[in-house]
Amino acid sequence: MNEAVSGIVEGMDRRIEQAVCDKDTLSSASVGMSDLSDEILLCILRNVPVCDLLTNVANVCQKLHTLCYDKTLLTNVRLSEEYLADDQLVRHTLKLLANHVQSLSLNSCYWLSGSTLEQLARCRGVTHLDVTGCRLTSLCLSRLLSSLSSLRSLAFDVRPCFNSALLSSEAVDSLSRLKELRQTLFTPSYGVVPCCAQLRKLMLQFDISDVTREGVGVCCQLMVGQSSVPHYEQLEEFTARLAPGEVNQTLLLLYLAVFSVHIPKHLRVFLVSIPGPNPAHWPAAPSLAQSLGQRGDLVALQLPRTWLDPMSLKRALEGNSPKHLSFSRCPALWPQVFQSLLNGGVRDATQLISLNLSGINHVPYSECRSVEDQLVAETMCQVAAACSNVRHLNLMHTHYHHERSPGLDGETHLCDSLGRFKHLCSLTLPACALSDGVNMNHISAHNIAPSLLFQGLKKVPRVGLQNYKPDLESSLAGDSTSGLSSLIDGCQFLETFELIGPGFASALPRLEPCTRASVEPRGMCAWARGVGDAHLAALEALPRLRRLTLAGLPGVLRGTGLVQLSRQCRDLRVLSLANLGSLKTMNYTAALLETIKQCTQLQELRLEQPYLNANASFFEALSSCSCLQRLCLISRSGTFDPSATETFMERCCQVVMCHMFMGGTLVACRTLQKSLLDRKACDAVVPTLSPLRFSIERSALSVVIYPLQHEDLPSVIRGIPLTLLDRITLFQSHVAQPPHLSPM
Repeated sequence: MNEAVSGIVEGMDRRIEQAVCDKDTLSSASVGMSDLSDEILLCILRNVPVCDLLTNVANVCQKLHTLCYDKTLLTNVRLSEEYLADDQLVRHTLKLLANHVQSLSLNSCYWLSGSTLEQLARCRGVTHLDVTGCRLTSLCLSRLLSSLSSLRSLAFDVRPCFNSALLSSEAVDSLSRLKELRQTLFTPSYGVVPCCAQLRKLMLQFDISDVTREGVGVCCQLMVGQSSVPHYEQLEEFTARLAPGEVNQTLLLLYLAVFSVHIPKHLRVFLVSIPGPNPAHWPAAPSLAQSLGQRGDLVALQLPRTWLDPMSLKRALEGNSPKHLSFSRCPALWPQVFQSLLNGGVRDATQLISLNLSGINHVPYSECRSVEDQLVAETMCQVAAACSNVRHLNLMHTHYHHERSPGLDGETHLCDSLGRFKHLCSLTLPACALSDGVNMNHISAHNIAPSLLFQGLKKVPRVGLQNYKPDLESSLAGDSTSGLSSLIDGCQFLETFELIGPGFASALPRLEPCTRASVEPRGMCAWARGVGDAHLAALEALPRLRRLTLAGLPGVLRGTGLVQLSRQCRDLRVLSLANLGSLKTMNYTAALLETIKQCTQLQELRLEQPYLNANASFFEALSSCSCLQRLCLISRSGTFDPSATETFMERCCQVVMCHMFMGGTLVACRTLQKSLLDRKACDAVVPTLSPLRFSIERSALSVVIYPLQHEDLPSVIRGIPLTLLDRITLFQSHVAQPPHLSPM
């Protein structure tokens, strides 16, 4: 293995030497990798996985050995992305890291065994530990906490087998010194909160189903006194994100019971995300808002729609300079939100970094009759001027209709206003926000009422979008992207862009009840139908684009805009496409294959289309994405080629997640899933060596192949690692929420 690494280093030396030859001065200089400064080499080594860094690169020479053990590389270590590392390699790496690492993350390393996790006890200097998603028993957790006396931050899962009575006295002592705790709850429990008397940051993820897989109801009966006031006395940040279900809401209120008695005096971050249209009311919300407003040090605020009224919101924001605000699906609050941001309701609006206004003026399209029911371009222009440093903006599930009529020629387009957010890095928009207006010729051609004489003779209208016609696309093109051009010209730092149709609802959402209840029926917004291939092609002018999401866009007919976009945005890392064009047939297959071939740097791909055909041609094109790590295909009436799937998995060795929810029989799906997992097991027995890698064994390979319409699908979904599932398999907006600011 050292010979392979040495060969790579020598090859780099030769390329560097050739690159620095100066033919004009007839002189040449030889610069090898070993001649580079330590600062440059450290910048290079930061991009090398830590397992390779310590087991391979460190053995090349003495200089690299010294640099590989530099504290800047080993103080903060993440093994979460080390999908190629098996138990043996991780154990060896932990042994080498023991005396150096201070912050260690094994988030979602679900493939590691319990004996490997126990090796974490070697790292006695660790102050921050994340083992969320790992198979950690109560006894193993107790042994770890007993050894890690310096621990100040812990993240772990509370599973049904968790028993706090098994924690030793040494473990309880370690917990009593914790400053930060993140718990993912899969069962009604307080976890280790009763043991943590000095918490400053508490982050909770509630993911408890109302019924078990056996159909038995889950009961949430806990002692309120276990989560007592002293444990929240030092609390500065409280975050809670809930999955659907009454049990989750009941448990959250038990955690918040102490807030009804006493609001922590140092609290500055309060973020609660409850799905569904009618979250349970919390009586202590007004007193919380008043307390946050009195102190003047609020950093982030997010509350469910039923917890706040305009007056309480005004009190919470008065005198504060928040950095993160979320008012998702709170239509009753939108006048107060804009008044606070624009009329001095906050002390310094320039401090705002993240703003989530998803669905803030959401009403059914049939009721969207006046300008008060829509986003106002002038208002957003004022927000851009007041909140000049906003980097993350979410306007999903809102409406904006730009009328192209003689009386409104001078009206400012919404995109012109959004282009004034010069520092935007991520943006989520409804499709109608990009339209310059309804194409009147197209609309009138379909809306002319025929004579009553022919009502009984007329042909039944075709369901879905009509076939592509050249004159139609030309009529939708032309100057129809002028508004989008203004947005692109002003937001040159945009890295993440999401465009969501007004009626989009995923066939496989993470939050099934709230997702389907919070969107409108598909196709009700005529303005959204005017967004097509020309708009997608215009996105090629975003040089920094890394993540792109397009969903529910019936106006995308042939996908030619995707091809043009992919030719220019070669650094796309994440691509999510869902329900483009007609839902009765897939007309953009050729363009999709060409797009995939162009995205050579793609790491995550999610496709959802009712009639997706994952045949040999599809997987042949997908094989061009050599960096692909996660693949998710969702198609209720789709088909797949098992042999092509296996060939693709052989070619793309970096793939660690292959989730396919397609049509077909349960037998065919299970056969393919077993074949892929068996092939992975064979790779583990006879590993294939590669430079800087011990093997290409995909220790973390997650394969889920299932008929989408099968009745057992929900139980299968619950068995998928949630971190992978949330990142790509499940389609929901992530914009305008930093890691601690959850979507509603």
